Amino acid sequence: MIRTALGLEQMRFHDLRHTAVSLLLALGVPPHVVREIVGHSDVKVTMTVYAHGNLDEKAAALTQLSTALTGALLSPVAVNEGQEDRS
Repeated sequence: MIRTALGLEQMRFHDLRHTAVSLLLALGVPPHVVREIVGHSDVKVTMTVYAHGNLDEKAAALTQLSTALTGALLSPVAVNEGQEDRS
């Protein structure tokens, strides 16, 4: 058997599928594309069963939120001094 030859006796085929889906999501593949690859009927299944945020991702997300809340992000509206309101 292939699993035995590779030393993966305890691993099931479904474990490999789960790992592949989790890695695709971690690599930034859009969830709807991963859903199509694995054949889930709904992207909710893909995201609730397979998407696991790791500690680094959570820390990065909270850092982004902190940066946004402290006003360090540039305003999405460009404002030029001396320009009159033309509404």
